[in-house]
Amino acid sequence: VPAAWQRPYLNIFKHFRVEEWKHSAMEGDVAALTDARLKGTVYRIRDSFPTGSYLQLPRTETQSLGLVGRYLYLLFKPVPYKRFVVHLDVATEENQVVRISFSNRFKEFKFTPNSLQFPFVCGAAEGSVGDRIARTSKRDLMGAAPADVRWTCLVLDLHSILSFYLNRRYNHLKSIKLCSNLLVKNLCTSDLVFVPGVTFSKARQADLASQGVAPMPREMSFPVPKGEKWHNLYDYIRY
Repeated sequence: VPAAWQRPYLNIFKHFRVEEWKHSAMEGDVAALTDARLKGTVYRIRDSFPTGSYLQLPRTETQSLGLVGRYLYLLFKPVPYKRFVVHLDVATEENQVVRISFSNRFKEFKFTPNSLQFPFVCGAAEGSVGDRIARTSKRDLMGAAPADVRWTCLVLDLHSILSFYLNRRYNHLKSIKLCSNLLVKNLCTSDLVFVPGVTFSKARQADLASQGVAPMPREMSFPVPKGEKWHNLYDYIRY
């Protein structure tokens, strides 16, 4: 089976052993920290220039990750009051490389035959001042992240993005460049749609597997204290 080692999902940081820096490159202010709330290691990338510091996989641009999963999951949190950028280089069936970028610096969506730029709107915690401003002003908060920005699971359907915007067929993910200012817990690829806040028994009852949907694997999920709900604590965004 081609790429059987990437199923049902591939934990990118674990597989490429990011902490050893053999298969990845870093530039500038990149640090591994222990996050008390998430109970684990996160990588903080920060700089006064959005592209000044970064964490890149694989190490050099001549290499390729060769990851074929349709969905890319990024578990991250923008740094408050700052702007960030993430670049993904994906290869199409036609052997073309397309750069997909998303950032809270972009004011609007832009595309060319080999690049797609998505503006990212940072949500504020529910009931917070930032959240109230966004609701009362009837507009999303564009630009720098609010003070109480939340940890987010961003899901990118690479297959649909390429097909919808560029009429191209997705082949594989070539490289990832996480630029400042971000905290990142993990990255993962899969052909399954993982949904947070659903237990394995509930998923079985609802027969989610037949729809290609599965509960979040433990190593990809954010912790939820007893009595709390996932969606009250974190954001889940699908592109």
